[in-house]
Amino acid sequence: MTFPERPHPSPNFSASPAHERLGVCFHHSVMDFDSTIAHMLRPESQVSYHVLIAPDGTRARLVADEHVAWHAGVSSFQGRERCNDFLLGVSFAGDTRATPLTEAQIASALDWLALRWLRHGWTPAVMTDHRQVSPGRKDDLAPAEWTRLLSAISERFPVVV
Repeated sequence: MTFPERPHPSPNFSASPAHERLGVCFHHSVMDFDSTIAHMLRPESQVSYHVLIAPDGTRARLVADEHVAWHAGVSSFQGRERCNDFLLGVSFAGDTRATPLTEAQIASALDWLALRWLRHGWTPAVMTDHRQVSPGRKDDLAPAEWTRLLSAISERFPVVV
């Protein structure tokens, strides 16, 4: 299934060429879909994701993959600092600690990943969430929701040896 994706260009990104795209950092926005988009479009917010996924699976494209979105802040993953430089930022509208991800959100995320998976040579090992790259500072995704999402990713994109 393909989900609609609409452009909502955020001014909050670095135009300099990004490093290789090692993987993806998943977030939840806490706010609803429309409020999150409005927040991302305000330059003073100084925050953005590459894509935001609504409960119905609709996606908002906020920053092009080629640019650095400002989504992870102080962070590290697999021994590297500054995750914004090498991880694409995908956020789910809402708060996964209050409400689980919808099936449509997970399906939309898988759909979005499918367009990039082979091109970047990704594996489930390069998928992470904000909680893991910024421990003690961020709490998204809820651990149970991260487990659900990673399981869906691993099932859809099995590692081939």
